[in-house]
Amino acid sequence: MRNSSGKISIMIVCIIVGIMLSVQFKTSEKYGPSLRTSRMEELALKNSTLLQEKEALSKEVVSLREKMTHIASDSALNADLQEELKKSNIAAGFISVEGPGIIVTLNDSPRAIQPGDDPNSLLVHDEDILFIVNEMKASGAEAICVNDERITAMSEIRCAGTTILVNWNKIAPPFVIKAIGDPQMLESGLLIRGGKLEELKLYGLQTQVERKDKLEIPAFTGALKFQYTSPIQSKKKADS
Repeated sequence: MRNSSGKISIMIVCIIVGIMLSVQFKTSEKYGPSLRTSRMEELALKNSTLLQEKEALSKEVVSLREKMTHIASDSALNADLQEELKKSNIAAGFISVEGPGIIVTLNDSPRAIQPGDDPNSLLVHDEDILFIVNEMKASGAEAICVNDERITAMSEIRCAGTTILVNWNKIAPPFVIKAIGDPQMLESGLLIRGGKLEELKLYGLQTQVERKDKLEIPAFTGALKFQYTSPIQSKKKADS
């Protein structure tokens, strides 16, 4: 009886195992293809994502390499910017300069005033200095000073009572006007027949013109204040 019951038990276990294996096989056969397809789609998606990341990283590497190349030329770029800044400062009169040019010296007439003389005709006036400065500019002067007062776009040369003001500073005779540029051109522009220097000589004022291979002109030392003026922003910046 024991052997029979044991055999029956073994038979029942085998039947159950067989049924389970049959069910598992059918399930795998039914869902296997869909699971494999789903897995393949998942792997394809991951592969596509990885390819996109790789492409983005490749572009970043190229960009970094270009930046590294530009870094090597940064010193040249900075040098160019510094050179442009230096030119701007020279044009504005903010730094001292040197070079060839001329020196014009004007002084009042040494002649004693005679009865009936107009005292003003024996003096150098602000308009005389202004005319000489303008003639120098027209002849190509790159930098000008009057009694070491640098002439800038904001400079004034005007009379204030019995004195002359340049950059709001009083100057007195003799008036020494220096200009850097082509000495021959500057001198020719001032010594033209019928020019201002010839006129001043006719009135008995003292005038002198000297060519110089090298002269120094100091920087503008005054204060610039812009109360009503401001730079115009570009349209692109204004729109943004």
